[in-house]
Amino acid sequence: MSKINLFIKEQVKTSRNELYLAIGLGGLSGLLVIFQAWLMATMISDVIFKEAQLAELQNRLWYLIIIFIIRAILNWTSNLSAFKAVIKIKLDLRDKIHRHIQKIGPVHATKKHSGSDVNTMIDGVEAIEKYYTSYIPGIAFVSILPLAYIIVTFPFDWISGLVLLVTAPIIVFFMIMIGQGAEKLNQEQWRQLSRLSSHFIDTIQGLPTLKIFNAAKREAAIIAKLADEYRERTMSVLKVAFLSSLLLEFFSSIGVAIVAVLIGFRLLDGNMEFVDGLFVLLLAPEYYLSIRNMGGNYHAKMEGIGAAEQIIEILDRGDFTKNTDTNLLKSDLNLTNNKSISIAFNNLSFSYEKDRQALTNFNLKIPANKRTVLIGESGSGKSTIVNLILGFIQTNEGEILVNNKDISKISLETWRKNIAWLPQQAHLFQGTIADNIRLGKENATEHEVKEAARLAFCDEFIEKLPETYNTIIGERGAGLSGGQIQRIALARTFLKDAPLLILDEASANLDRESEKLIEKSIDMLSENRTVIIIAHKLHTIEKADQIVLIKNGTVLNTGTHKQLINNNEHYQELIKKYHETFTI
Repeated sequence: MSKINLFIKEQVKTSRNELYLAIGLGGLSGLLVIFQAWLMATMISDVIFKEAQLAELQNRLWYLIIIFIIRAILNWTSNLSAFKAVIKIKLDLRDKIHRHIQKIGPVHATKKHSGSDVNTMIDGVEAIEKYYTSYIPGIAFVSILPLAYIIVTFPFDWISGLVLLVTAPIIVFFMIMIGQGAEKLNQEQWRQLSRLSSHFIDTIQGLPTLKIFNAAKREAAIIAKLADEYRERTMSVLKVAFLSSLLLEFFSSIGVAIVAVLIGFRLLDGNMEFVDGLFVLLLAPEYYLSIRNMGGNYHAKMEGIGAAEQIIEILDRGDFTKNTDTNLLKSDLNLTNNKSISIAFNNLSFSYEKDRQALTNFNLKIPANKRTVLIGESGSGKSTIVNLILGFIQTNEGEILVNNKDISKISLETWRKNIAWLPQQAHLFQGTIADNIRLGKENATEHEVKEAARLAFCDEFIEKLPETYNTIIGERGAGLSGGQIQRIALARTFLKDAPLLILDEASANLDRESEKLIEKSIDMLSENRTVIIIAHKLHTIEKADQIVLIKNGTVLNTGTHKQLINNNEHYQELIKKYHETFTI
């Protein structure tokens, strides 16, 4: 069994009872067709040959109406149960995808287009719905009902039973042959939709850049081309679906026609009772109906498989994190009170890919309550060190010790409670300013939020907004300046009050006034905390207690600015570049 089929069937575990109920009720409704057909056959026979009056048929009419009502209730309850089952499955799948993306972290999650992931989480999961509401029950029905109809048919008319028995495999054979081609087409259709979604979202996110470089029309033409390719893929799938339906209807009609002709000839010859022939003739369409429905449901399976392929691709992405035991207690790393964290890297090596070594035999001690600055040329390994500390990736070799405790023995949830992170471009989410500040402390009071804003020097401009702290801002802080966004993110950091502070030169790329306010705020925040900074500015480097000079994934030297400027040629070259380009 393929990995995709195993994955799809694995999801049944979350709603097995509901699916079993849906199959059971639907199957019972199908079996009631036998009694329904028999009642109709006897009533028609009595009216034609015995000239029965309405009073004589009254009891059977009531039985027939009761069967109609019971079947309607059973079918409605079966569909409702299947719907409840698929709701559970979809919620569970989306939760799995979301948790897995969170688990693997931003380093690995961003290797693929976010648009493709969004499309998979929304449309991909929705596409699986019919697999569980139609295909799985359909498989069960086609395994039970046709067999039951044949068993009932043979005692009344073995010739018609033989016709039904012989024609059914022919229909199934053509259904499988067409379905094999449909599977590949459905998978290609989903890949094309993922490409279209990815490119569309990338274009929307980069629209200002496209406008500036007069490339918007060119990108629009590319999207139009991708959309047209998706249309062609969709039409290919529909052609196969229509062809399949046509063949199923054709062979089913031929089967019913053969049964009708054979019954008709024997009725004319007087070799068969009318009630028996009519009963079999009423059952024949129902026999083929379950098989025809299976043909339509087979396309639901193909669509589900195409979508499942995309979901599996996300869930199979490598996990760079290993310290994910969220069952460990917070006491495993009780740092909240003393705010003292030291970190040691011992013989650590890491590679993102087989031939892409980021760190090699990396050794470094980051002292507690000191300001450590990481410097080096682009690609030297600075961001990798930060990603390792944040738990976004795991080590290939060596160890990281936090207060002499292996970081892999600490749950990520516990560890990250002790970290505050402020990147160069902080991310604000759509919502109120207060909600964005509370990100690190959900239950923070209004007073705590305002105090954090005051320490981050953003209270003044917030108070001037129409709704102050309840002002709604757009995604990525739309409506605010870069300096205001960074200060709100800094307020978030103050509110969290974590013992370890990691900065990626948070004041870079800002106007001088915002830069001064943020630097002043960071100086206050850095007191009595362990601070790690990826530095890009000279004045940040000069204030460091320890400068770590990194080159090609190894520690070249450590020391203060004064020590390194006098003794290290590589450091002197970096400082010279700073004076030439205003950045390292």
